[in-house]
Amino acid sequence: MLCWGHSDFGQLGVNHGSISLILEPIASTFSLARCVRQVACGENHSIFLLDDGQVYSCGGNSAGQLGHDHHVREPGHVNALASEHIVHVACGRSHSVALNTQGQIFSWGAGSDGQLGHSTTEQCIPVPRLIKKLNQQKILQVSCGNQHCLALSDDGQLFTWGQNSHGQLGLGHGFPSQSSPQRVKSLEGIPLAQVTAGGFHSFALSLSGAVFGWGKNNSGQLGLNDEKVRESPCHVKPLRTQKVVYISCGEEHTAVLTKTGGLFTFGAGGCGQLGHDSLHNEINPRRILELMGSEVSQIACGRQHTIAYVPSSGLLYAFGCGDRGQLGTGHRNNVICPTMVKGKWTTHCIKIPSTINPSSYNIIKHIFCGWDKTFVLCSKPEKPEPAEDFRSCQNRNYTSCINDETIEDWRQKVIENSNSNTMNGIVQTLSSSACWNGSFLEKTNDEHFKTSPKIPGIDMLSIKVLFEKLMNTQHSRLLEQIHKGFESFLIPQLSSSPPDVEAMRIYLILPEFPLLQDSKYYITLTLPLAMAILRLDTNPSKVLDNWWSQICPNYFFRLVDLYKGAVVYLLNGRKTLLIPVLFTSYITAGLRLLEKLHKVNVKVRHVEHDKFYIPEISSLVDIQEDYLMWFLNQAGLKMRASIMQDSVTLCSYPFVFDAQAKTKMLQTDAELQMQVAVNGANLQNVFTLLSLEPMLAKKPIPGATRKEDQLGGRCPKGAEYPL
Repeated sequence: MLCWGHSDFGQLGVNHGSISLILEPIASTFSLARCVRQVACGENHSIFLLDDGQVYSCGGNSAGQLGHDHHVREPGHVNALASEHIVHVACGRSHSVALNTQGQIFSWGAGSDGQLGHSTTEQCIPVPRLIKKLNQQKILQVSCGNQHCLALSDDGQLFTWGQNSHGQLGLGHGFPSQSSPQRVKSLEGIPLAQVTAGGFHSFALSLSGAVFGWGKNNSGQLGLNDEKVRESPCHVKPLRTQKVVYISCGEEHTAVLTKTGGLFTFGAGGCGQLGHDSLHNEINPRRILELMGSEVSQIACGRQHTIAYVPSSGLLYAFGCGDRGQLGTGHRNNVICPTMVKGKWTTHCIKIPSTINPSSYNIIKHIFCGWDKTFVLCSKPEKPEPAEDFRSCQNRNYTSCINDETIEDWRQKVIENSNSNTMNGIVQTLSSSACWNGSFLEKTNDEHFKTSPKIPGIDMLSIKVLFEKLMNTQHSRLLEQIHKGFESFLIPQLSSSPPDVEAMRIYLILPEFPLLQDSKYYITLTLPLAMAILRLDTNPSKVLDNWWSQICPNYFFRLVDLYKGAVVYLLNGRKTLLIPVLFTSYITAGLRLLEKLHKVNVKVRHVEHDKFYIPEISSLVDIQEDYLMWFLNQAGLKMRASIMQDSVTLCSYPFVFDAQAKTKMLQTDAELQMQVAVNGANLQNVFTLLSLEPMLAKKPIPGATRKEDQLGGRCPKGAEYPL
């Protein structure tokens, strides 16, 4: 392990007497340096995570942030975590957190702003303590700002706590600092790949490269083309098409890495930390031109400096503030363009000549930055290993996906009658729209990175294949859990205003679930989904229309057929199935969804118009009575409560009428027009008109019939009939 930068408090973990600044990379004197897998940096302290899951720390301990009381420069063991297998560590300014294999978070150090998440604002907690409020969650990632924290759970939920002086918790307007974890509801449904915190700002990255920022923005560190504070996550639109895969934050600047190895920076540039050959701030993401000829695979930001690794050459580049040696250039000057870090660097695949001592070369594995220091993990020259690539999705702690592997794992747990916590965890994942939304990405040619209001970015065939596998009898108990999750949690919690198009994939995924096509589940699954779709605000509703326009005609036909079946089911059971109010709301939802689909079909012609016909209507509905009710409603007349019991009129949805039903409707209209002419055009006596119904049934008017092909879905003469 190599390190350089500020070491006033021994935070580099090297035993070099009273030397406070190390200006170029030196080998760590930490006896377990070769076992270190991760380093986290606070202002004056550092945390080291070893391969065996043990935690060591060194540096300043003014707020108990070390988790032990060893007063030496050599990193000391955090004994309170000895029984835990830690997989991730992070540091704030003067506090520390650790994540174990069970997804539990421990925190210690300064807590006056609530940054420890223990529901208290104690000045100092010197011993790691479990954050109990997150005990029901399996946390995958945790990141610390100066005095706030972010945590991502396996079901895609984002939690924040600590100081909220600049809206860095993302909870919306008017929220004070929080001493216990709070859900950031405004990002729910988006499958997240990463959460990361800067000094007083925060970012979240979706699986398909959407970047969301919030918090302090005085220098443009959110990349939103202004310097206004954001108290809720905001989409950084210029980065949508860049295939962003990783984000790192400094105190007031941000760096993002793209899948193609591009590096964009924005925010404070007063020390050159943006690498744009200037000291200017940037309020929009800007690519570093000096590195455009090389692919970058790792980035890390300190307080006011940035480090980038280029794997093709094995070289490390630094820029920004250098007054504490944090650039590793051998001097204390600020650097405004990417400059090579001093040292002999090479890649793992370059064969070093036998005449040269291999140990004099450094083969980088992983870089870490924080505040005014930098650490680099290197592989052994005699056993070189490839550097980690932040662009790779392998072994990354993303929002959980539902696939063949997880299905099989869950099936075994269900068979083994696992404990209630395990079963609750399964239902929690199955109930998460974020998990489903990230499970079927169209990865061919990175198509999912093109997700937009016109492109859903998912592989529709893989959805169908997975659901078909679930219908095997061996998965029957798991299917029960999915049904439970969908009915009780997922569908009822669907938002009318999804935060991003990635959160809307669920509306394409759910209709492929076979149980929705079973009449036993029309009331609990199929129609509630229709209601959720119809609740969508104008813009997301248009997005779904766009996606339906692009979708495979076979999928579209199945969707039409599904809701036609639901309508027929309701009409068959209207007298016994539901009380009138529920019947009205359910059948209205089914018909209105068919209407929405019909409008899409008029534009793109996925199916012939007769595919929307419901032939059963003629035998299940008194069309004369239905038309009369519709006519009265159109005329704005009020009817008695007993008549209003069944206020849904199918004549409001003429596209479902076949030729027979339309003929009956036109006969009724002709007779009604005659009666209106006889009784006066004001329609003052509602009950007289209502008494027409028996007469109409007995005396249809000859010649009132028109050919079905002449109707064309038009309104009957004399009425403003909706299409």
